[in-house]
Amino acid sequence: MHPGSCVPEARKSLVFMRQSGEKPSSIVVRCPNWVGDLIMATPVFQSLRKGFPDTALHAVTRPYNQDIISDCPWLTSVIPCDDKSFRGMRSTAGKIRDVNPDWAILLPNSLRSYLPMRMAGVHQVFGYRRGIRKPLVQGPEPRRTSDGRYLPLPMIDYYLEICRWLGIEVPSRPKPSLFISEAFRRDAAELIARYGLAEDDLVIGLNPGAKFGSSKCWPPEYFARLADRLEEGLKAKLLLFVGPGEAEIAERIMGATTARLIDTGPDKIGLGLLKPMIQRCDLLITNDTGPRHYATALDRPVVVIMGPTDSRYTDANLEKTVVLRKDLPCSPCHKKTCTDGHACMKDILPDEVMDAASRLLRRENGDQP
Repeated sequence: MHPGSCVPEARKSLVFMRQSGEKPSSIVVRCPNWVGDLIMATPVFQSLRKGFPDTALHAVTRPYNQDIISDCPWLTSVIPCDDKSFRGMRSTAGKIRDVNPDWAILLPNSLRSYLPMRMAGVHQVFGYRRGIRKPLVQGPEPRRTSDGRYLPLPMIDYYLEICRWLGIEVPSRPKPSLFISEAFRRDAAELIARYGLAEDDLVIGLNPGAKFGSSKCWPPEYFARLADRLEEGLKAKLLLFVGPGEAEIAERIMGATTARLIDTGPDKIGLGLLKPMIQRCDLLITNDTGPRHYATALDRPVVVIMGPTDSRYTDANLEKTVVLRKDLPCSPCHKKTCTDGHACMKDILPDEVMDAASRLLRRENGDQP
């Protein structure tokens, strides 16, 4: 019988295993593909390490994400994953087979995330039982609303629900974590010195792009006007974070502002080096994209300009976060591009973002509750 075909019996066997003291010797975790989702999944690593301190724990992730978690002390290794083709799946399966896992935990909901595990011969595969792979894995079924739709949950809780189903203790107040190697710290220190940033400078990071699509992007001219106000009103030094394919956005901002923005684009700051660079910022102002979760994990204040996405998926750990969004009839639409005027972003004006930034900084400095 396939291990996923009789979930209640499978779960009973897991209970027996825990009671008898038997534990998996090796676990692989297939990580989410989006940067922000991966960061929100880090409490899963923490929970697994606490529950299985002597178990080898391997994260399987897309190559571009490796440096985000390569320094994580809870992980034994990070395995690069290519599951976009059959050839890639076969290669990934071989790498998984090399670590001989007893368990595979799937955080994405896709069939694609399951197939390399099956090809690698992993028999205990856990994840959400939904969609086409429902009969193939063991695990919880997603919660639903009264009308049968999937219930939007903060992703940090959504991922931890798999651990809870497995009987693994999870943090009472889970928070994402990022770790920084000495090599990345050294590289960041060199960049910071070259940019002329002193230790007592007020540094604000601006992140105007979004890999998801243009619908998540606040207008570049708004970022330009905001930069003018931040430099004039707060005497801040401004770092413009530019990801791959975002040079045009940066050029539009640089061409429309009188502020002395530091364009980091030419330095091609990768996702590993981005950690200490955001840690140096006293505040980050960003679209609803991966770097906002860097700020949360690194305990930095962040203003999030949110348009087409549902805030309930990220409604956690907001103590140092201000989320600005407009509740419009068309939102949240989750479309990658807007065909109807982009009001959800254009209606959020630079003055509103400036006020939120000033308020967060005052709060951080203890000037207001």
